[in-house]
Amino acid sequence: MLGFAALVLSLAATLTAPNVAIFPWLILGLVALGDVFVSAKRGLGLDVDFPEEIFVGEAGELRLALNKKIQNMTGAIDWPDGLSGPAEFAFASDEGHNVATVSMRTTRRGHWRLDKTWLTWPTRFGLFEFLAQRNLGAEISVVPNVRPIQSGEIATTVLSTLYGIKENRAIGEGSEFHQLREFAPGMDVNMIDWKRSARRRSLLAKELRAERNHHVILAIDNGYLMREEVGGLPKIDHAINAALATAWAAAMGGDLVGYFSYDARPTSFVAPSPGRIAFARMRSWSAGLDYVSRASNHTLALSTLKARTPKRSLIIVFTDFVDATSAELIVETIGLLAKKHLVIFVAIRDPELEARAEAPPEQLNDVAALVAASQLISERRIVFERLSRLGVAVLDVRPGEVTARLVTAYLDIKSREMI
Repeated sequence: MLGFAALVLSLAATLTAPNVAIFPWLILGLVALGDVFVSAKRGLGLDVDFPEEIFVGEAGELRLALNKKIQNMTGAIDWPDGLSGPAEFAFASDEGHNVATVSMRTTRRGHWRLDKTWLTWPTRFGLFEFLAQRNLGAEISVVPNVRPIQSGEIATTVLSTLYGIKENRAIGEGSEFHQLREFAPGMDVNMIDWKRSARRRSLLAKELRAERNHHVILAIDNGYLMREEVGGLPKIDHAINAALATAWAAAMGGDLVGYFSYDARPTSFVAPSPGRIAFARMRSWSAGLDYVSRASNHTLALSTLKARTPKRSLIIVFTDFVDATSAELIVETIGLLAKKHLVIFVAIRDPELEARAEAPPEQLNDVAALVAASQLISERRIVFERLSRLGVAVLDVRPGEVTARLVTAYLDIKSREMI
């Protein structure tokens, strides 16, 4: 606006008094220099407050505080792959300081660094705009989500199921000796211990309970199909969160927990160990599990797992498939595994695919998309039915329901002594 006024005055002076035509530009230059001088902020300091650790899939806040008060300041951050946030955010004045609270969401596990932020503010007269760069030096660790464990939800569920109301059902129907007690009318006569009764000269009955120290192995497919994002997270992260919750449930239930991962080849195997120790190891291991771009070799991996697991165990397999060939290999290999072990097959649904199959078509392209989506869902159901006929427990669940459904399935198997 000032430049336009200087141009008009300069043209008018050129027609009337050419010798003074330069003065409007000199005045504009002096105003511009003054604007820069009074608007420049020297010694601009920045304090950063950030959470050092956030669960994957959850939100956090980054708080930026400047030591000066500047009107209309905005900021921008280059977000790394594992964090997402606003492209631009505004600062608010707070007791002589500028403060901004930036919400961010975690999308990938790992250690992510926020190096720099760019601060932008206009000069006093709006002639220019300053751009300053400040170092953040914030390093945030995004780890698997163990919120249900920290909140006590898993512990409460396990203890109430195995040692609460259902404990009475488990006692007397188990396979592990618990104690001897005086025989009372109404008890099963088959439970009388005749040898000890003869020694005591009174009837004693055996009291059994559900067997503990079962082996639970969590097998996680880390191939490229598990990198597909559903429900705001890659499938591998949904699987890891559910696996950790189940490991903790197994620890509370007195079982031994091991874990196994694979992609094009087996990448790690840890034999079953006491649950609490296994949980700590598994949490540390899963936090650093990479996102790979290789196709999974289910035949090699699950055959290796079968060879390394001689004792009958509960094996929970987290994987996915999209084509008939990989599905056929999965069915064949898991069928062999299910002959000796109890297997739970966990597959995570794609809500977008289901929505596309249920949405009424409006155009010809929508019809093609509906047919393709319906065919994929139908093929998945056929594979799950085949696995069920082989004695495999299939969990085909939505992203937000994986943990609850899997822990419930484990507790049901535990209370029914199916292992």
